[in-house]
Amino acid sequence: MKKNLKAFGNMINIRQILIGLSVLLLGTLVYVVDRPPDQIYFLYKNSVNISLHNILPNLFGFIGNSLPSFIHAFSFILITAGLLHCQKRGCLIICACWFLEDVVFELGQKFKALSSTMVPDWFSGILFLENSKNYFLSGTFDFNDLTAIVFGTLSAYFVLSATMKGEES
Repeated sequence: MKKNLKAFGNMINIRQILIGLSVLLLGTLVYVVDRPPDQIYFLYKNSVNISLHNILPNLFGFIGNSLPSFIHAFSFILITAGLLHCQKRGCLIICACWFLEDVVFELGQKFKALSSTMVPDWFSGILFLENSKNYFLSGTFDFNDLTAIVFGTLSAYFVLSATMKGEES
């Protein structure tokens, strides 16, 4: 059993995964504290009121508007690269893919009508995907979010480079 765990540990980069998950958890504070619960999918769908909006002061101020864009790019890049145990080339590909995904979704909020028509009807019956059309229709395009995505991607690559286990590709 111990041998299997050690082999599994060599197939993933636990440090990268933990950093990504920790930052993602920190990002939930933006939604729990700074945003109204009726605008947050995982809060209004929750039967237990976990929102601290209007109970605690706004923790993140202006930066809280775009912090989720930074955190999404940063965290999911680290989690993906950690799970795939990537070397430098793989990390660049993962960064590029998450960067493009985040930018496309942000631009989808700018072109609401077009984006919402691309969401298949069968998404409406699937947890999390059921909110896709609403994400585009109710979301707000912001150049600051695009900037946050760029910085999140660059920061993630820097952290990946610093936490690689010495392999090069």
